Amino acid sequence: MTTVLTEALTADAMVNIAREQIAAFNSGDWERLQAGLAADCRYDELGTARTIAGPEQIVELFKGWKQAFPDAVGTVTSAVASGDIVALEVTWNGTHTGPLTTAEGTIPASGMRQETPAAFFFIFALDKIKASRHYFDSLTLLKQIGAQPK
Repeated sequence: MTTVLTEALTADAMVNIAREQIAAFNSGDWERLQAGLAADCRYDELGTARTIAGPEQIVELFKGWKQAFPDAVGTVTSAVASGDIVALEVTWNGTHTGPLTTAEGTIPASGMRQETPAAFFFIFALDKIKASRHYFDSLTLLKQIGAQPK
């Protein structure tokens, strides 16, 4: 028997689902990451000006980040929920050992480490993520991997 959720989640439950997205990225568990996304979800990556629609396409974007930074992990340093929104403060760490595809072209691996602070907002529809907005300082990231002058 399948249980259908018909009422809003608690703030703690939403935070746990949002944290699970970061944990799934960290381990490269793309099925687990996709399972938390609504069928009509949208992802806005403000640091790169990319907007992606659909769970499969969002997972492909995250796979691209993992290709560029195979050891990349996000550490959640704070979390808050209100209404149907969760905000996570995340610090991303990883080594640029693969090609990084950008709108301007591909940046070859530099072997350099990066640490980038970010804010990640998740909007929920029942127990799934309907939309997310990811804010991070792309210039700082590019400087740390040697793609921009310091």
